[in-house]
Parts: sequence; C-alpha cells; structure tokens
Amino acid sequence: MSSQTTYKPSAEEVKNLREATQAGMIECRNALVHAGGDFEKAKATLAAAGAEKLAKKAERAANQGLIESYVHAGGKIASLVEVNCETDFVARGEKFSGLAKDIAMQIVAMSPTYVDRTAIPEETIARKRAELEGQVPAGKPPEVKEKIITGKLEKWFADVCLIDQAFVKSDSGQTVAELIASVAGVLGENIKVKRFARFALGE
Repeated sequence: MSSQTTYKPSAEEVKNLREATQAGMIECRNALVHAGGDFEKAKATLAAAGAEKLAKKAERAANQGLIESYVHAGGKIASLVEVNCETDFVARGEKFSGLAKDIAMQIVAMSPTYVDRTAIPEETIARKRAELEGQVPAGKPPEVKEKIITGKLEKWFADVCLIDQAFVKSDSGQTVAELIASVAGVLGENIKVKRFARFALGE
C-alpha cells in the first residue's frame, strides 16, 4: 500500500495548509493525504481545484455582496471596496465578510491602482512597455529582450493590480486572486471585486 493512502496528517499540518490556502479543513486533510504529506504539492492541488471551480463559476452573475471598509490605525488612511457574490445568503456569511475585510485592508496596505489587468487602459500598458523597452541593455537578441520586457511587465502588474498583488497576510506568496479563488471554492459561488477607493489624509 502506498504512502499516499496511509499518510495521516497532523492537526497542525492541516491548520497550516488551511491558513495558507483558506480551504476547508476536510479539503486540506484530503489534499495532504493524497500528497503523502508534501505541503507544497497539497497546496498546489488545492489551488488547482480552486481555479477549476472558479472557472466554472466565472460566467454566473454576481450581483450580491458587500461594500466593506477598512480604516488604518490613526484614521489617516482608509479604503472602501465592493466585493460581489451570487447570493445574499453568502454575502451575509462570516467567511465572505472576512474576505471583503481582508481585501479592504490589502488596498490600504499596498495601494493598488486597478482591480485587475482588464481595467488598465491599453495606452497605459503601451506607455509602460515602451518605458521598459528603453531599460533593456542594447545588443540583446530579440527573444531575450522580449523575455526581459515580459518579466518586468508582470512585476508591474503585480504592483498596480489588486488581484495580482501578494496577499499581505500570507507568508506563502499567495496572491489576492488565489485568496479569492480559495474562498470561492469553499463557498461555491462566483466572487469578484468590482471596484475600490483608497483615501489618504491630505491627498
């Protein structure tokens, strides 16, 4: 019998995986069992499952949700964010409310400019690409130059797009998009960030 079918994860392992992925306890335990205790493999399995569930839900209407706020200590920086889901029942739940609060806090902490890449005007991306092209040392082969530009553009997206940013409460490199996908997988609904605003005193 293989180790994959006999491995019994500890409560601490399940807890750590749940904190890293936001998946349910049973899902985390099963992922660890099938991964034979390999944390990264179990995490990847849950991420893939979450992405698959999210893809199936992506076309479903998300017209319910919450407008959540977060005010940083001292009252000098705050945010408002609208997070949508499919039903009022889910919108009133603790897990969805917690997600919306975490996203509002992310906006205060990391100051994104756009919700996602589709919100960036094409001319803005074109200007950024031209800027990055100018930073590539002369003499690089075209394919190498393009790879460098693409890499730099991805880093820029990760800075300015909310859902591409690394989630501030995660130590595992989880992005906001992955956080949303994991919660959507658990709740069984399509979840989207529609819009946000960030306020800083004096700006």
